[in-house]
Amino acid sequence: MSLFQPLPDYQVSSRKKTLDLSQPHIMGILNVTPDSFSDGGQFNAVDKAVVHCQRMINEGATIIDIGGESTRPNADTVATGDELQRVVPVVRAIRQQLGDDVWLSVDTSSPAVMQAAFDVGADIWNDVRALKREGAAAMAAALDIPVMLMHMRGEPATMNGLAHYDDVVEEVSAELMTSVKEVTSLGVKREKIIIDPGFGFAKNYEHHCALLKQLESFKEIGLPMMFGISRKRFLAEVLGKSGAPSMLTTQAKERDSAGTAAGIFALQQGASVIRVHNVAMMRQAVSLWQQLSDYSHH
Repeated sequence: MSLFQPLPDYQVSSRKKTLDLSQPHIMGILNVTPDSFSDGGQFNAVDKAVVHCQRMINEGATIIDIGGESTRPNADTVATGDELQRVVPVVRAIRQQLGDDVWLSVDTSSPAVMQAAFDVGADIWNDVRALKREGAAAMAAALDIPVMLMHMRGEPATMNGLAHYDDVVEEVSAELMTSVKEVTSLGVKREKIIIDPGFGFAKNYEHHCALLKQLESFKEIGLPMMFGISRKRFLAEVLGKSGAPSMLTTQAKERDSAGTAAGIFALQQGASVIRVHNVAMMRQAVSLWQQLSDYSHH
């Protein structure tokens, strides 16, 4: 099989915009939290968030993912009021200052937060809990916007203890299909759904290796896929096994090269959206992949 297979021909729409997922998209991460594992506290002022958003757009991001709740392992749940105060002013400011072209995603599990963010310009709902909170699926159906359903077991505070699988690829796929079935039964349109295998959530090193090696199998679900592994512990473990054990204790941004390689590997297996902190590095790699892909089909 060629390494340069075209991406599946998917599109999702929001408001009056259409996102063509037959081309790769880079989703830039904008954490407006005080405690995210990689960049907590760096962009939780509105002006700093807008500047960073503009930088990521200039570097090649077509989607910005704004999150007001840290979902790192053992993270505490954030009160809805706190999340609203963090997220809504940033979404409003980005939309007002940077216009309508950029796609704004909100990384939340709260229907109230998503409603308020949508009211000021958000386009996509990215939910690590796959719309399982009370009222979430109904809200997604009412807003009629694209939703990203991620695979996770439990909550961030409990997920590491639930990382037990007989066949991780088969079970994650089955659990994602169950999530899709549940939300569509509650009114979410199937053509609005993007799936996410949930790297870093209720999985260990061996599980991540198996999933990354067999990502292509998720095409059988028949939905576009988002891939997010940026700066996660798995990358540090990979680098440690390569002879750099100190990588587990170094700054998370030093994992970007490995994360970029993983992102290209995901593209080769059909992922349409790559979620990253380092947009410039990923954009360079995607540009090379696209040019070689075009060349291979001549």
